[in-house]
Parts: sequence; C-alpha cells; structure tokens
Amino acid sequence: MAMTLAEKIIARAAGRDHVTPGEIVICRVDLAMIHDSGGPRRVQPILERLGVGVWDPAKVVLIADHYVPAFDAETREIGALTRRFAASHRLGGFYDGEGICHVVLPERGHLLPGMLAVGGDSHSPTGGAFGAYMFGIGATEMAGVLATGEIWLRVPQTIRLDWSGRFPRGVTAKDVMLFLCGRLGMDGGRYQAVEYTGSAIIALPMQERMTLSNMTAELGGQAGLVAPDETTLAYLRAAGVAAAESAPRHGDADADAECHEFSADTLEPQVAAPHSPANAAPVGSYAPTRIEVAYIGACTGAKLADLRMAAAVLKGRRAASGVRLLVAPASRRDQQVAAAEGTLAILEQAGASLLPNACGICAGYGDALLGEEVVCISSTARNFKGRMGAASSRVYLASPYTVAASAVAGRIVDPREMLDREAA
Repeated sequence: MAMTLAEKIIARAAGRDHVTPGEIVICRVDLAMIHDSGGPRRVQPILERLGVGVWDPAKVVLIADHYVPAFDAETREIGALTRRFAASHRLGGFYDGEGICHVVLPERGHLLPGMLAVGGDSHSPTGGAFGAYMFGIGATEMAGVLATGEIWLRVPQTIRLDWSGRFPRGVTAKDVMLFLCGRLGMDGGRYQAVEYTGSAIIALPMQERMTLSNMTAELGGQAGLVAPDETTLAYLRAAGVAAAESAPRHGDADADAECHEFSADTLEPQVAAPHSPANAAPVGSYAPTRIEVAYIGACTGAKLADLRMAAAVLKGRRAASGVRLLVAPASRRDQQVAAAEGTLAILEQAGASLLPNACGICAGYGDALLGEEVVCISSTARNFKGRMGAASSRVYLASPYTVAASAVAGRIVDPREMLDREAA
C-alpha cells in the first residue's frame, strides 16, 4: 500500500511493512537530543528513581545552549550538572557553548535521512529538513526514551504544503512560515506530519529548509519534512557523514495526504505583530512602526544563511540612531565562517553588538532581555507576551532581511527597497 514519507519512516522504526494513520505503534528511537534546560536536571532524578541508565549512550546527544554563558549561581550549577551527566553516561555527543541545539546537531553530522528522532525541545522538528522524522517531547517522556530506547507514536496524517514557482529576491523561508501561520493558524498542522514540497522548496538551500521544519512547531505540526535530495546529501558530506541507501527518501505519489497549494512567485515579505506568529501580514501592513531593538538571533534566524541575508542589507549602512542592533549567531561554527568571509565585519560596522552563540533572549535568558515598553523586530520564531523580556515589550517577527532593513530605517520597512538599491 502507498505511504507518505512520514509513514515510511515510522513503519521502519516500528519494524513494520506498513502503517496507517491513527494506528498506535511502538518505535525504536535512532537519536535522542537533550539540552541543559530540559535535559539532565529534569531526567536524571527520574532515571535514578527507576534505577536505570541511558539505553545507548552513542544515540544520545546533549547540547548546552540555554544557560550559556552562566550568569548566576543557579545557572553555573545547571552547567556543572550538565557536564557531570555527559561524563557519567559517556554520551555520543556533548557540545558545551557551541551553539543552539537545532543547528549544532546537524552541523556535527548527527542527523540522517530516515531517522526517527526525538528532542527535548519544541523546535525539534528542525530535523525534518534532513528527511528525519523528528519531534519534541517533554522531560518525563524523554526519561522513558533514555531508559528504553523506544517511544509510542500515533501514526499521523500527512499535510503537504506545495509551493510552485520560485521565491522572489528578499523573500525567505521565514516569510513562508509567517505566511502559513497567518493563513492556517497555529494549529494548522493539527499535530500531524507536515511535508514541504514543490519547485520553490527544492530550490532552497539546507539552512532555509531548516527554518521551514523548525517553525512547523508554530503551525502545530508534530514533524516538518523535506524529502532528502542532492542538496541534503551535499550538506551531509560536508558534515562528514553519509545517508544509508536503504533509508526512505520520499513518499509514494499516490499516498493519501491533504494538500494545500501556494505560489511562491507572489509571496511578499511578512511581519507578525505582537503577540503571536499568527498575526502575520505583508510587511507594508506594519509600516511605519517605530522600533528600538532589532534582534538577529535564534535557531530560526541567525544561522550562517541568515547572517548573510542581514549583511546583504547592512553593507555600507548603519543602524539608525536610537536602535540597538543585536546579533547572536546560532552556532560558533557559523560565526567563524561569517568572520572569515567578512560577513561578521559588515554586521559590526553597521553597529551590531555581538551576543553569545546561545538561545539567549529568544528563550528569555541572559542579560539582554527587553525592557519595559520596548518595541523590537526579531528574526526569532515566537513573539509571545513576555517571552523575550518585560511583558509590556512588543515583538514583531520578520526575516533577517526585514530585521536588518528596519534597523537601518528605525521603523519596519520592506527590505526589497534596500536590496534593489544595493543591486543597482
């Protein structure tokens, strides 16, 4: 019987020839990712009460990215506990202060097509960009995975979001996801498997695909998949790994799936107003809102590709007087490449203040949190009330292009105007 890509991966993990949406199956977990916030300090007490250790240390990756760098006695102790956990369980990968988990995990070669993976973070669907069925779970369920190497799963329906054509200059994966949040709502995925297809998706580089899969969480999807292709395989080769030939690469054309069709050619840059990604509309709807902070950060919006977008706008320009431009590269490796190629210098010459390679204010941590009544435009995935600082602050979401252009103008603007002048 025909199956979608999600169903093929789940069937493989369940040791079955076929699965049907709605079935509950027990799956073998190929990879479990935890971080310092919801990881050791939450799961270790449970494992101790059960009297068990980690089922397979080679299949567990721990990344310290939330409480980095430590800023008080509590966060220092969390860091110490995290390092002790990694050492005592001899985990297959431990990365301390190397960047945000959803970016570090693939750049270190831990994600492969066909995997069934779980992560202790809501943006774990990022793994779907590599053709892995990856989703987020809570600490109690993660403890069960760490103890047994298995998880139960209700086989999801697949929703295909097909984008034909090609995205115009200045329009990004972030604009796609904000548009979809506005069009479908934040329960648009209905906790199902979302698959991104079409010529416009195939043309996207890996880090843009990661943004799509990452923000599947905002759509309410459990997992967000892009079928692996030569773009995927080239990324994996650069990371020093190779996909198994037997791993599922695509779904069957006649598999049952709900499909929504969109034209990439007509999509405009999007902005989401406070306090929800679903408050999305074309950028012109929110001009000329004045801003005080422009933040380029998070797993969604500060990868190398995102930094390059911002630099394309900021080259030869400076942030407006009274605007704080903050940049927190998503990983140390991406920052090093950005520095070597001159991208980082462009950002700093534009007045950017560099922040650590960590979740930072996106997750409400660190010393750069937004103050009372501050208006911010941000490349993060969420703008919930009080998430990035004071409850009275207001956060608008946009692509790195739009955040950078707005920093220069001191108000929300369409980035295509500056990109067009740069091209000319």
